Amino acid sequence: MTAYNPKSLKAEEFINDEEILATLDYAEQNKHNLALIDEILAKARPQKTENGCICSGLTHREASVLLACDIPEKTEEIYRIAEEIKLAFYGNRIVMFAPLYLSNYCVNGCLYCPYHMTNKHITRKKLTQEEIRQEVIALQDMGHKRLAIEAGEDPVQNPIEYILESIRTIYGINHKNGAIRRVNVNIAATTVENYRLLKEAGIGTYILFQETYHKKSYLELHPTGPKHDYDYHTEAMDRAMEGGIDDVGLGVLFGLERYKYEFAGLIMHAEHLEAVHGVGPHTISVPRVKHADDIDPDVFDNSIPDEMFAKIIACIRLAVPYTGMIISTRESQQVREQALRLGISQISGASRTSVGGYTEEERPHDSEQFDVSDQRSLDEVVHWLMNNGHIPSFCTACYREGRTGDRFMSLCKNGQILNCCHPNALMTLTEYLVDYASEETRKTGFALIEKELTKIPNEKVRRIAEEHIADIKNSNRRDFRF
Repeated sequence: MTAYNPKSLKAEEFINDEEILATLDYAEQNKHNLALIDEILAKARPQKTENGCICSGLTHREASVLLACDIPEKTEEIYRIAEEIKLAFYGNRIVMFAPLYLSNYCVNGCLYCPYHMTNKHITRKKLTQEEIRQEVIALQDMGHKRLAIEAGEDPVQNPIEYILESIRTIYGINHKNGAIRRVNVNIAATTVENYRLLKEAGIGTYILFQETYHKKSYLELHPTGPKHDYDYHTEAMDRAMEGGIDDVGLGVLFGLERYKYEFAGLIMHAEHLEAVHGVGPHTISVPRVKHADDIDPDVFDNSIPDEMFAKIIACIRLAVPYTGMIISTRESQQVREQALRLGISQISGASRTSVGGYTEEERPHDSEQFDVSDQRSLDEVVHWLMNNGHIPSFCTACYREGRTGDRFMSLCKNGQILNCCHPNALMTLTEYLVDYASEETRKTGFALIEKELTKIPNEKVRRIAEEHIADIKNSNRRDFRF
């Protein structure tokens, strides 16, 4: 039997099957233990300090008890605390981004992804640097400032040199008032040396979904290709951090395996990063299996109803209070609306999951990785967010000011992040409104900005923000930041 050790660098010790099974048993036995549940909820609740708020977070066992609890009043309390935590550390800001698919060539055999190498009828495509340029200009013309680049695993078609060249191309494009200020990278697990190269290229967050933490299921779902190596894949974040990347993003593909198992594994992975590196995941994503070319989600018998999906999001927020949480256009407007209240802090908008999709007038389907449920334009998403009391933020200031890794987390944990994030969000929203928004969205946005400026507690910061916003409106000056 392998012993559980969150400080170990071995996958089977920090994501330990025996510990997860014991956790699920403990959660089942205590799901109606009101005294314990109330104790856990009290621990999760934000505590006010002189500088703002602090949160203790929850262990994987504590969080699993809350997830298993089926008492309606307690579920509502979980939701209330999740919203308190979200507002305490991220306010009403929602960071906007878009995925950019560079290539769907892949040598893996993943059973849930249409890019698997045995799919012979999907259109295979790899963008040239000029095609990347045109895709980025199309994204800039929407108003995007932050991208997550995606590519299949293929050492011949998509070597690290191609990824690095693509990043240089993206950062080098300035079109009108547009510029991509942060490139996050979602590519296959790689070496420490390659992670160093990605860090030197100026990436933001390195994102890698585990897909499933259940090793037996993982091996079955990845029957061929380099991704079949569970340990190498699961230990990737440790290599990334060794390579100097201090912002990493976790995620599982909910629906492949039992959600309670995946939830416990996800929280354990976050605990491991904190224990070993002193900083937890910068982001956690919550994708669910969706229909795609030759992929039927009904084949997987672990699908999650919307109600339980919402509870998973809320419990992650309680367990890992300082992490950014991401939900994509895989989910519908209705699902995303509830998720925003329960802890989500980043969403994609106007996404196309096909290679070269942004330069096409009609959404192409022949190279999509998955169906997009929320197909609204970025302007429609921005308007919707503002109508629901959120501030759409295109801010990338923390990354570009060096507030990453433990520096970001220390600011977030003592509440100081709000002193710069709120005005930065308002200034980048002003850029969007002036340069890209429809007249109706612009009117709604400027009214929101006037209201939100009054909430900045520091008079000097508020005055400077007002001056910068006036400059953005009245000149071509851009990219102010605190």
